[in-house]
Amino acid sequence: MTKSLEERALERVILEKGAIGQVASYLQDKGYRKIILAADAHTYEACGRLLEHKLQGSGVETDLCLIEPGTAGDVVADGESILQLMLHVHPELTDALIAVGSGTIHDIVRFAGYKTGKPFISVPTAPSVDGFTSKGAPLIVRGAKKTFPASAPTAIFADLDILMQAPQRLVAAGFGDMLGKYTSLFDWKFSHLTAGEPYQDQAAAMTEKALRSCVEHVDEIGQRTEEGIRILMTALIESGVAMLLFGQSHPASGAEHHLSHYWEMEYLRRGSRALLHGAKVGVACAEISRVYHEAAERGIYPGGEPSALRQYGAEVREWLKEVPSEAEIRSLLQRAGGPASREELGIDAELFERSLREAHLVRDRHTLLRALNEA
Repeated sequence: MTKSLEERALERVILEKGAIGQVASYLQDKGYRKIILAADAHTYEACGRLLEHKLQGSGVETDLCLIEPGTAGDVVADGESILQLMLHVHPELTDALIAVGSGTIHDIVRFAGYKTGKPFISVPTAPSVDGFTSKGAPLIVRGAKKTFPASAPTAIFADLDILMQAPQRLVAAGFGDMLGKYTSLFDWKFSHLTAGEPYQDQAAAMTEKALRSCVEHVDEIGQRTEEGIRILMTALIESGVAMLLFGQSHPASGAEHHLSHYWEMEYLRRGSRALLHGAKVGVACAEISRVYHEAAERGIYPGGEPSALRQYGAEVREWLKEVPSEAEIRSLLQRAGGPASREELGIDAELFERSLREAHLVRDRHTLLRALNEA
Protein backbone atom coordinates (compact mmCIF):
# COMPACT_ATOMS: atom_id res chain seq x y z
CA MET A 1 0.00 0.00 0.00
CA THR A 2 1.33 3.45 -0.91
CA LYS A 3 2.10 5.61 2.10
CA SER A 4 0.31 8.92 2.47
CA LEU A 5 2.27 12.16 2.66
CA GLU A 6 1.51 12.29 6.40
CA GLU A 7 3.05 8.85 6.99
CA ARG A 8 6.19 9.73 5.08
CA ALA A 9 7.17 12.75 7.18
CA LEU A 10 10.75 13.00 8.47
CA GLU A 11 12.04 9.47 8.84
CA ARG A 12 15.73 10.37 9.09
CA VAL A 13 17.92 13.37 10.00
CA ILE A 14 21.66 13.20 9.30
CA LEU A 15 23.80 16.15 10.39
CA GLU A 16 27.48 15.36 10.01
CA LYS A 17 30.45 15.66 7.69
CA GLY A 18 29.98 13.71 4.48
CA ALA A 19 26.22 13.41 4.95
CA ILE A 20 25.45 13.65 1.23
CA GLY A 21 27.38 10.41 0.77
CA GLN A 22 24.45 8.67 2.49
CA VAL A 23 21.74 9.96 0.15
CA ALA A 24 22.19 7.27 -2.51
CA SER A 25 21.89 4.37 -0.06
CA TYR A 26 18.77 5.97 1.44
CA LEU A 27 17.17 6.23 -2.00
CA GLN A 28 18.10 2.62 -2.75
CA ASP A 29 16.66 1.44 0.56
CA LYS A 30 13.41 3.25 -0.24
CA GLY A 31 13.29 1.77 -3.73
CA TYR A 32 13.55 5.20 -5.39
CA ARG A 33 15.15 4.75 -8.80
CA LYS A 34 14.07 7.90 -10.65
CA ILE A 35 14.42 11.22 -8.86
CA ILE A 36 14.35 14.90 -9.71
CA LEU A 37 17.16 17.00 -8.26
CA ALA A 38 16.00 20.62 -7.88
CA ALA A 39 18.54 23.39 -7.32
CA ASP A 40 19.45 26.83 -8.58
CA ALA A 41 22.71 27.84 -10.25
CA HIS A 42 24.41 28.65 -6.94
CA THR A 43 23.24 25.66 -4.92
CA TYR A 44 24.06 23.33 -7.81
CA GLU A 45 27.68 24.45 -7.67
CA ALA A 46 27.73 24.35 -3.86
CA CYS A 47 26.43 20.80 -3.60
CA GLY A 48 24.17 19.72 -6.44
CA ARG A 49 26.88 18.77 -8.91
CA LEU A 50 28.62 16.53 -6.37
CA LEU A 51 25.35 14.93 -5.28
CA GLU A 52 24.30 14.36 -8.89
CA HIS A 53 27.61 12.59 -9.54
CA LYS A 54 27.20 10.38 -6.46
CA LEU A 55 23.66 9.43 -7.42
CA GLN A 56 24.54 8.62 -11.02
CA GLY A 57 27.36 6.44 -9.79
CA SER A 58 24.89 4.49 -7.64
CA GLY A 59 22.51 3.73 -10.48
CA VAL A 60 19.83 6.24 -9.45
CA GLU A 61 18.45 8.00 -12.52
CA THR A 62 18.64 11.75 -11.93
CA ASP A 63 16.70 14.47 -13.74
CA LEU A 64 18.24 17.86 -12.97
CA CYS A 65 15.89 20.85 -12.69
CA LEU A 66 17.73 24.15 -12.31
CA ILE A 67 15.17 26.70 -11.12
CA GLU A 68 15.59 29.92 -13.07
CA PRO A 69 15.71 33.37 -11.47
CA GLY A 70 12.94 35.91 -11.95
CA THR A 71 13.17 39.33 -13.56
CA ALA A 72 14.91 40.88 -10.53
CA GLY A 73 17.63 38.21 -10.69
CA ASP A 74 16.49 36.13 -7.70
CA VAL A 75 14.98 32.66 -7.57
CA VAL A 76 11.48 33.18 -6.16
CA ALA A 77 8.94 30.66 -4.84
CA ASP A 78 6.18 31.69 -7.23
CA GLY A 79 3.94 30.11 -9.82
CA GLU A 80 6.55 30.16 -12.57
CA SER A 81 9.18 28.38 -10.48
CA ILE A 82 6.68 25.79 -9.27
CA LEU A 83 5.45 25.14 -12.81
CA GLN A 84 9.04 24.75 -14.03
CA LEU A 85 9.60 21.98 -11.49
CA MET A 86 6.22 20.29 -11.90
CA LEU A 87 6.78 19.95 -15.63
CA HIS A 88 9.67 17.60 -14.78
CA VAL A 89 7.44 15.32 -12.69
CA HIS A 90 6.11 12.22 -14.44
CA PRO A 91 3.27 10.77 -12.33
CA GLU A 92 4.05 7.13 -13.17
CA LEU A 93 7.85 7.40 -13.33
CA THR A 94 9.13 9.94 -10.78
CA ASP A 95 9.80 8.35 -7.39
CA ALA A 96 10.94 11.36 -5.36
CA LEU A 97 12.22 14.94 -5.43
CA ILE A 98 15.41 16.25 -3.83
CA ALA A 99 15.69 19.88 -2.73
CA VAL A 100 19.29 21.09 -2.89
CA GLY A 101 19.43 24.59 -1.50
CA SER A 102 18.05 26.81 1.20
CA GLY A 103 14.61 28.21 1.99
CA THR A 104 13.31 29.18 -1.45
CA ILE A 105 14.29 25.94 -3.19
CA HIS A 106 12.74 23.96 -0.35
CA ASP A 107 9.47 25.91 -0.58
CA ILE A 108 9.24 25.25 -4.31
CA VAL A 109 10.00 21.54 -3.92
CA ARG A 110 7.80 20.91 -0.88
CA PHE A 111 4.79 22.45 -2.63
CA ALA A 112 5.39 20.64 -5.92
CA GLY A 113 5.86 17.37 -4.03
CA TYR A 114 2.65 17.92 -2.11
CA LYS A 115 0.64 18.66 -5.24
CA THR A 116 2.05 15.71 -7.20
CA GLY A 117 2.02 13.26 -4.29
CA LYS A 118 5.78 12.70 -4.46
CA PRO A 119 8.01 12.55 -1.36
CA PHE A 120 10.96 14.91 -1.10
CA ILE A 121 14.38 14.73 0.50
CA SER A 122 16.10 17.81 1.95
CA VAL A 123 19.76 18.58 1.26
CA PRO A 124 20.45 22.01 2.79
CA THR A 125 23.33 24.05 1.40
CA ALA A 126 23.36 26.75 4.10
CA PRO A 127 22.19 27.03 7.73
CA SER A 128 20.08 30.04 6.80
CA VAL A 129 16.42 29.27 7.69
CA ASP A 130 14.37 27.08 10.02
CA GLY A 131 11.90 25.99 7.35
CA PHE A 132 13.61 22.84 6.10
CA THR A 133 11.09 20.60 7.90
CA SER A 134 8.06 22.83 7.35
CA LYS A 135 4.69 21.54 6.11
CA GLY A 136 3.80 25.00 4.86
CA ALA A 137 5.16 26.73 1.77
CA PRO A 138 5.24 30.55 1.73
CA LEU A 139 4.60 31.36 -1.92
CA ILE A 140 4.30 34.61 -3.85
CA VAL A 141 0.89 34.79 -5.52
CA ARG A 142 0.12 37.96 -7.49
CA GLY A 143 2.66 39.90 -5.45
CA ALA A 144 1.37 38.76 -2.05
CA LYS A 145 3.04 36.21 0.18
CA LYS A 146 0.70 33.45 1.33
CA THR A 147 1.44 30.15 3.05
CA PHE A 148 -0.04 26.99 1.52
CA PRO A 149 -0.14 23.37 2.73
CA ALA A 150 2.90 21.40 1.60
CA SER A 151 4.98 18.35 2.49
CA ALA A 152 7.63 17.87 5.13
CA PRO A 153 10.74 16.04 3.91
CA THR A 154 11.09 12.32 4.50
CA ALA A 155 14.78 12.83 5.32
CA ILE A 156 17.34 15.59 5.83
CA PHE A 157 20.98 15.16 4.86
CA ALA A 158 22.78 18.22 6.27
CA ASP A 159 26.45 17.93 5.35
CA LEU A 160 28.73 19.97 7.61
CA ASP A 161 31.41 20.05 4.90
CA ILE A 162 28.90 21.86 2.67
CA LEU A 163 27.31 24.00 5.38
CA MET A 164 30.67 25.33 6.60
CA GLN A 165 31.36 26.66 3.11
CA ALA A 166 28.19 28.75 3.07
CA PRO A 167 28.80 32.53 2.88
CA GLN A 168 28.80 34.34 6.22
CA ARG A 169 25.72 36.35 5.25
CA LEU A 170 23.73 33.10 4.98
CA VAL A 171 25.04 31.83 8.32
CA ALA A 172 24.15 35.17 9.93
CA ALA A 173 20.70 34.96 8.34
CA GLY A 174 20.12 31.60 9.99
CA PHE A 175 21.11 33.11 13.32
CA GLY A 176 18.76 36.04 12.66
CA ASP A 177 15.90 33.63 11.94
CA MET A 178 16.58 31.93 15.29
CA LEU A 179 16.89 35.23 17.15
CA GLY A 180 13.38 36.12 15.96
CA LYS A 181 12.08 33.39 18.29
CA TYR A 182 12.40 35.85 21.18
CA THR A 183 9.49 37.89 19.88
CA SER A 184 7.62 35.01 18.22
CA LEU A 185 7.50 33.06 21.49
CA PHE A 186 6.30 36.19 23.27
CA ASP A 187 3.60 36.82 20.66
CA TRP A 188 2.49 33.20 20.86
CA LYS A 189 1.88 33.47 24.61
CA PHE A 190 0.21 36.86 24.11
CA SER A 191 -2.14 35.53 21.43
CA HIS A 192 -3.02 32.53 23.57
CA LEU A 193 -3.80 34.71 26.59
CA THR A 194 -5.69 37.48 24.83
CA ALA A 195 -7.38 35.68 21.92
CA GLY A 196 -7.40 31.99 22.83
CA GLU A 197 -5.08 30.96 19.99
CA PRO A 198 -3.85 27.37 20.53
CA TYR A 199 -0.65 26.85 22.51
CA GLN A 200 1.57 23.86 23.22
CA ASP A 201 4.17 23.78 25.98
CA GLN A 202 6.29 21.08 24.34
CA ALA A 203 6.73 22.99 21.08
CA ALA A 204 7.43 26.22 22.94
CA ALA A 205 10.06 24.56 25.15
CA MET A 206 11.74 22.96 22.13
CA THR A 207 11.91 26.31 20.32
CA GLU A 208 13.22 28.14 23.38
CA LYS A 209 15.95 25.53 23.92
CA ALA A 210 17.05 25.85 20.29
CA LEU A 211 17.11 29.65 20.58
CA ARG A 212 19.19 29.64 23.75
CA SER A 213 21.74 27.24 22.28
CA CYS A 214 22.36 29.68 19.42
CA VAL A 215 22.64 32.73 21.69
CA GLU A 216 25.07 30.91 23.99
CA HIS A 217 27.29 30.06 21.01
CA VAL A 218 26.89 33.23 18.96
CA ASP A 219 30.63 33.83 18.67
CA GLU A 220 31.31 30.31 17.36
CA ILE A 221 28.49 30.84 14.85
CA GLY A 222 29.96 34.20 13.84
CA GLN A 223 33.36 32.58 13.37
CA ARG A 224 31.82 29.69 11.40
CA THR A 225 33.54 27.03 13.45
CA GLU A 226 32.43 23.44 12.92
CA GLU A 227 30.76 23.41 16.34
CA GLY A 228 29.07 26.75 15.69
CA ILE A 229 27.61 25.57 12.40
CA ARG A 230 26.53 22.28 13.95
CA ILE A 231 24.76 24.10 16.80
CA LEU A 232 23.06 26.55 14.44
CA MET A 233 21.87 23.87 12.02
CA THR A 234 20.66 21.70 14.88
CA ALA A 235 18.68 24.64 16.26
CA LEU A 236 17.16 25.43 12.87
CA ILE A 237 16.05 21.82 12.44
CA GLU A 238 14.67 21.67 16.00
CA SER A 239 12.73 24.88 15.44
CA GLY A 240 11.25 23.35 12.32
CA VAL A 241 10.38 20.14 14.16
CA ALA A 242 8.59 22.24 16.81
CA MET A 243 6.42 23.70 14.07
CA LEU A 244 5.77 20.19 12.74
CA LEU A 245 4.84 19.07 16.24
CA PHE A 246 2.42 21.95 16.76
CA GLY A 247 1.11 21.89 13.20
CA GLN A 248 1.37 25.65 12.65
CA SER A 249 4.08 28.33 12.55
CA HIS A 250 3.22 29.99 15.89
CA PRO A 251 6.34 28.76 17.76
CA ALA A 252 8.67 30.42 15.28
CA SER A 253 6.78 33.28 13.65
CA GLY A 254 5.29 36.41 15.18
CA ALA A 255 5.28 40.13 14.45
CA GLU A 256 8.96 40.04 13.45
CA HIS A 257 8.08 37.68 10.59
CA HIS A 258 5.11 39.82 9.61
CA LEU A 259 7.44 42.82 9.22
CA SER A 260 9.82 40.68 7.17
CA HIS A 261 7.01 39.47 4.89
CA TYR A 262 5.76 43.03 4.44
CA TRP A 263 9.22 44.22 3.38
CA GLU A 264 9.56 41.27 1.02
CA MET A 265 6.28 41.98 -0.73
CA GLU A 266 7.18 45.64 -1.13
CA TYR A 267 10.55 44.74 -2.66
CA LEU A 268 8.78 42.41 -5.09
CA ARG A 269 6.36 45.18 -6.02
CA ARG A 270 9.29 47.52 -6.69
CA GLY A 271 11.21 44.90 -8.67
CA SER A 272 14.11 45.15 -6.21
CA ARG A 273 16.52 42.36 -5.38
CA ALA A 274 15.36 40.24 -2.46
CA LEU A 275 16.80 40.51 1.04
CA LEU A 276 17.70 37.37 2.96
CA HIS A 277 14.77 36.16 5.04
CA GLY A 278 16.73 35.65 8.24
CA ALA A 279 18.53 38.96 7.91
CA LYS A 280 15.16 40.72 7.77
CA VAL A 281 13.78 38.69 10.66
CA GLY A 282 16.75 39.48 12.90
CA VAL A 283 16.52 43.22 12.29
CA ALA A 284 12.72 43.12 12.61
CA CYS A 285 13.11 41.34 15.95
CA ALA A 286 15.17 44.27 17.26
CA GLU A 287 12.54 46.75 16.07
CA ILE A 288 9.65 44.77 17.54
CA SER A 289 11.51 44.42 20.83
CA ARG A 290 11.82 48.20 21.01
CA VAL A 291 8.13 48.75 20.23
CA TYR A 292 7.00 46.11 22.74
CA HIS A 293 9.22 47.27 25.60
CA GLU A 294 8.24 50.90 25.03
CA ALA A 295 4.55 50.05 25.03
CA ALA A 296 4.46 47.71 28.02
CA GLU A 297 7.06 49.39 30.22
CA ARG A 298 6.95 53.06 29.23
CA GLY A 299 3.41 53.54 27.97
CA ILE A 300 4.51 54.64 24.48
CA TYR A 301 1.82 53.60 21.98
CA PRO A 302 1.22 54.26 18.25
CA GLY A 303 -2.35 55.21 19.21
CA GLY A 304 -4.18 54.49 22.43
CA GLU A 305 -3.46 51.91 25.10
CA PRO A 306 -4.67 48.46 24.01
CA SER A 307 -7.29 46.91 26.26
CA ALA A 308 -5.15 43.76 26.40
CA LEU A 309 -2.35 45.71 28.10
CA ARG A 310 -4.75 47.23 30.59
CA GLN A 311 -6.11 43.78 31.41
CA TYR A 312 -2.95 41.68 31.21
CA GLY A 313 -0.16 44.20 31.76
CA ALA A 314 1.48 42.28 34.60
CA GLU A 315 1.76 39.04 32.57
CA VAL A 316 2.98 40.90 29.48
CA ARG A 317 5.71 42.74 31.41
CA GLU A 318 6.82 39.48 33.02
CA TRP A 319 7.08 37.74 29.64
CA LEU A 320 8.98 40.70 28.16
CA LYS A 321 11.75 40.10 30.70
CA GLU A 322 12.68 37.16 28.47
CA VAL A 323 12.93 39.39 25.37
CA PRO A 324 16.30 41.19 25.14
CA SER A 325 16.39 44.91 24.52
CA GLU A 326 16.76 46.37 21.06
CA ALA A 327 20.45 47.10 21.76
CA GLU A 328 21.13 43.55 22.97
CA ILE A 329 19.54 42.03 19.88
CA ARG A 330 21.51 44.29 17.57
CA SER A 331 24.73 43.35 19.38
CA LEU A 332 23.99 39.64 18.92
CA LEU A 333 23.31 40.15 15.21
CA GLN A 334 26.64 41.96 14.83
CA ARG A 335 28.51 39.19 16.64
CA ALA A 336 26.99 36.68 14.23
CA GLY A 337 28.37 38.73 11.33
CA GLY A 338 25.09 40.01 9.93
CA PRO A 339 23.26 43.31 9.47
CA ALA A 340 21.83 44.79 12.66
CA SER A 341 19.75 47.72 11.43
CA ARG A 342 17.15 48.51 8.79
CA GLU A 343 19.58 51.03 7.29
CA GLU A 344 22.09 48.24 6.65
CA LEU A 345 19.33 46.27 4.92
CA GLY A 346 18.32 49.28 2.86
CA ILE A 347 14.81 49.56 4.35
CA ASP A 348 13.91 53.22 3.91
CA ALA A 349 12.15 55.22 6.63
CA GLU A 350 8.82 55.47 4.79
CA LEU A 351 8.59 51.70 4.21
CA PHE A 352 9.64 51.01 7.78
CA GLU A 353 7.03 53.30 9.33
CA ARG A 354 4.33 51.96 7.02
CA SER A 355 5.26 48.37 7.86
CA LEU A 356 4.94 49.04 11.60
CA ARG A 357 1.39 50.28 10.97
CA GLU A 358 0.30 47.60 8.50
CA ALA A 359 2.41 44.43 8.89
CA HIS A 360 -0.08 42.89 11.34
CA LEU A 361 -2.48 42.58 8.39
CA VAL A 362 -0.16 40.10 6.64
CA ARG A 363 -1.34 37.22 8.88
CA ASP A 364 -4.48 36.68 10.94
CA ARG A 365 -2.59 36.50 14.22
CA HIS A 366 -3.31 38.32 17.50
CA THR A 367 0.18 39.70 18.13
CA LEU A 368 0.90 42.61 20.44
CA LEU A 369 1.72 44.63 17.30
CA ARG A 370 -1.84 44.03 16.09
CA ALA A 371 -3.24 45.06 19.47
CA LEU A 372 -1.18 48.25 19.43
CA ASN A 373 -2.29 49.17 15.92
CA GLU A 374 -5.96 48.40 16.54
CA ALA A 375 -6.19 50.28 19.83
